[in-house]
Amino acid sequence: MECHVTHLREAVDGLQSIDADGLSDEDLSGLLVDLHTQSARLEAARVQLTGAWDGRRAWSTNGPKSAAAWLAHRTRQPRGALNGEVRLARRLRGMPASAAALADGEITRDHADRLARANRSGLEAAFARDEEMLVGYATELSWAGFARAVAYWEQLAAPDETEADAESQRDARRAHCSETLEGTWVLDALLDPIGGAIVAETLTGIEAELFAADWAKAKAEHGDDVTVDTLVRTPAQRRPDALVEMATRARSAPADGCRPRPLITVLVDYPTLTGRVCELANGTIIAPGSLAGLLVDADIERIVFDGPSRVIDVGRRTRFFTGALRRAIQVRDRHCTWPGCDTPAHRCEADHITPFEDGGETTQDNGRLLCPYHHRLGHRQPRADPTARHHDDPQLE
Repeated sequence: MECHVTHLREAVDGLQSIDADGLSDEDLSGLLVDLHTQSARLEAARVQLTGAWDGRRAWSTNGPKSAAAWLAHRTRQPRGALNGEVRLARRLRGMPASAAALADGEITRDHADRLARANRSGLEAAFARDEEMLVGYATELSWAGFARAVAYWEQLAAPDETEADAESQRDARRAHCSETLEGTWVLDALLDPIGGAIVAETLTGIEAELFAADWAKAKAEHGDDVTVDTLVRTPAQRRPDALVEMATRARSAPADGCRPRPLITVLVDYPTLTGRVCELANGTIIAPGSLAGLLVDADIERIVFDGPSRVIDVGRRTRFFTGALRRAIQVRDRHCTWPGCDTPAHRCEADHITPFEDGGETTQDNGRLLCPYHHRLGHRQPRADPTARHHDDPQLE
């Protein structure tokens, strides 16, 4: 047994002696990916051994209160993190597909933790039935796509619990604004997912207006040498200014003015692996019952899917993606399609996969969402496979 640990120690010593400056970008990138994979396997081995050790109660000699307490004392680590590792080790004993994928380096400790939380009381039978499917999501999707898939699975496996949790979140909402002894103010708030999204989007929009004004002012003073360092406000300063502006606009609005109507997007007749899509534009998954209070004053947008990726098709020779066609692409892609980017749809631009100037049509099949950064980057450095739209969500595959 000591031999295995000795080999591991020697391997780590070898890795620490690598001269990163002597590696090409490609070699260094590949090494990092391999290290993450092997690190996941090493963590799996540790969790497996922890489970066996905990099962024997080998930690119980000399009076420690728990396995985590024993480990915290011997390894000088925070007990909270070790509690999580011991809990995971216990749960993985009844999660064979998850344990095997973790041992093979196909998923990480974070994936295993999320799967273990899904395998909670009352869902054990459903989890045992669907574990291989959920592990498949972990091996195939980005982290965001995997987390979304598991959340939808939980909604379908425990709909009543989902609605109860959503109601509890709304009941727990609070906000407090207090003045300090120095005359400054402290704002503390906890909002439910829908209320928080409304506030966050409004605040972000006003902050973007302030940034544009700051940039224009700095450009007038510094010309083409303008940078973020020359702006009069930092992002941390612009956010409270945006909050004050939001309050000022609210006070300035007429009391009998027309309130903005929320837009509810309903996806209909779309075959999915998990059964439904019910989330905000920012990707936050919500319980269907949370929408009930909005439907009275909302505009309803009905979008019918035909097949796994087609919504509608209009304007073949129009230069720009506008109107219903742009909306169709937004609903289909839901975020920037550049690999690894999750900028939400409303902050993205519709781009031609095959450029318009090269004969590309302004159609849904030739359109994709890209955030402004990747839109610019895509024109300077096209993807190896420009036709690929990286939908990392089981609803969109």
